Parts: sequence; structure tokens; C-alpha cells
Amino acid sequence: MVFQQLQASIVKKFIPARRSDSRKGENGVVLVVGGSYIYHGAPILSSIAALRCGTDLVYTSVPKINVSSTRSISPNLIVIPLVDQKLTRGAVNKLLGVIPRNLDSATIGMGLAIQEKNSLLQLIKSLLDRDVRLSLDASALIPDILPLLSDKNVVVTPHAGEFTRLFGQVPPNSKKERISIVEKNAKDNGITILLKGPTDVISDGKKTYLYTKKIPAMTVGGTGDVLSGLTAGMLAKNRSALESASAATFINGLAGKFIQQRLGLHMTSMDLLDAIPAVMKPFDKIK
Repeated sequence: MVFQQLQASIVKKFIPARRSDSRKGENGVVLVVGGSYIYHGAPILSSIAALRCGTDLVYTSVPKINVSSTRSISPNLIVIPLVDQKLTRGAVNKLLGVIPRNLDSATIGMGLAIQEKNSLLQLIKSLLDRDVRLSLDASALIPDILPLLSDKNVVVTPHAGEFTRLFGQVPPNSKKERISIVEKNAKDNGITILLKGPTDVISDGKKTYLYTKKIPAMTVGGTGDVLSGLTAGMLAKNRSALESASAATFINGLAGKFIQQRLGLHMTSMDLLDAIPAVMKPFDKIK
């Protein structure tokens, strides 16, 4: 299969123009579901990343123990408490009853503590039934989700370990073999896969893009959470899972390069968030 290296001229086509007379909500409404007693920061990073890439509204759903800390980070986040400390059937039922009906996309899994596997399956199925595009990461990446995702607008964003858990295969070190295994699993499961690594591999089984980062500063914790938020933000405006995932990984990488040039190997993921507007500005289009 032929693959392409991502570059700005390609990604520019993946980011839709904004209408000059658009109103609040018309440029994307995103739901973020994540967090736990330990990992309170992950859904915050995803939520702010989604906002920074041009999404109008982001609803951040976190366990009730994380609500105060999440709200204190930014007044821009609309925080919806999960009624339990972990994802349960009861928490999902409550959440589905309060989220807006006009959601465009959601990202699920970053730092998320899941008490019942079926609660995750219920949340994913219910959102897909509402035609919500999904970006799934971290604890949401379990094999049980795969039958729900076939031929839907879904991106999974595993690193090598999560890929192994999800598909039962270890990604090879060889770039050629790595591309092949991503393409095969994307095709077999009817999804878009964004396999994270020194070279990100993005494929829907029909078309494949690569993005070689060479940004060692991005090993810091939280950069994958930023990527999840960017992916959901892109999905809110572009119904193509492949194009959205490709744009997200490219913008995430540009932000990483921008910060590494300024701070060397001393960046945090919050620094990454601050760089997103600057690196996205050349992609802005108004019609």
C-alpha cells in the first residue's frame, strides 16, 4: 500500500474553513470523558487542546473527586461530574442524560478509571448511535470495543503497548512491518488507527499517512492526552476520521517542535497547549 509523509500542504486540506457568520456551536461541540483519583490532569489537557484547535464548546466529564480541581484550571471548561469515582453503568446513564444533543465528537479514556467494562461499551455504543465521532485512547482501548466500531467515524490512538492489548499483536520495530500491521488491523476492524511512536502511523486500511517527529522533548507525560483532544477537535469539524487524525498528529508535532526550539528538553504538556494557536494560525481559513 502506498503511504504519504504528512506535510503542511496536505494537512491544510484537512482543516475546514470557518464561516465568517458562524455562531457558537457551529465550529464543534466536543465531549471529553476521562480522569481518576491519580490522573486528574489528563482530561484537562485533552479539553484545552480541543478548545485551542478552534472548537467552540468542550464538555469535560470527570469523576466527582476531580471536579473542583478541573474547574479551577480554566473557566473555559464546562465540567460535568461523573456521579461515581470510576466509570460505572450508573455514571454512564446519568452522563447520557445531561450531555447536549448536538455533540459532534468525543474523546474517551485518558486517565479514566473504569469499574465495569460494560459501562465503557454502553457509553461508546450510545454515542455512536447519536452519530458522535469518537477518539479513543488509554483505558478505553480494550478488545471488547472493536465489534462496536466497524465502519464508524472512530479513531483509536494507541502507543505500542496499548496496540498490543487492543489487537493482540506487538508492533514491530521495522517501519515497513509497523505500517503493514497498522494497515491490516485498520482494514480488518473498519477503523482509523493512529499508532503513536517516533514515527506516527495513521491508516484507515485504505490510505496511510506517516509523521516522523524527531522531537525527544515530547516524551514528557501528557502529550498523548493533548493529541486525543486535538483529534476530537478535528473530528468535530471534519467527518473523515483519517483526515482528522492526520491533522491532529501533524499539529501536535508542530507544537512540540515549536516548544522544543524555545525550551529545549524541558517542556511540559501545558507548554504544548500554549503553542497550538501559533502553529495553527497558518491553517486558518475564513469563508
